[in-house]
Amino acid sequence: MNATAVLCLIGITAGLTSGFFGIGGGIIIIPALVYFAGYSQTGAIGTSLAILLPPVGLMATIEYYRHGQVNLRAALIIAACLFVTAWISSIFAVKLPQTTLKFMFGVFITVIGVYITVTSGIVLFK
Repeated sequence: MNATAVLCLIGITAGLTSGFFGIGGGIIIIPALVYFAGYSQTGAIGTSLAILLPPVGLMATIEYYRHGQVNLRAALIIAACLFVTAWISSIFAVKLPQTTLKFMFGVFITVIGVYITVTSGIVLFK
């Protein structure tokens, strides 16, 4: 598969998961860029931020807003905090070894996955 097709597939997958679950950048785009497109961890993070910066789900947000499902006050507060802390943390992240950053990302995603699975309320074993 050529590079453009891989990037399109990553975008389509991220778009679908963003619309359904509100995720895409960290969970879909970054690992896909690293493992399928050959990007470094920091290259994938930077590219993901550039991808999401302009739209940040603009059309999906408008649709959720039209249905009364957006708390603008909360969004502005979180966005302001995110703005500052993302900048500060990126200063440190770009200085870390790629393997350390990949490991930290993997642990983070694993913990989130286990937490969601355990708290989902579905009982698999009785």
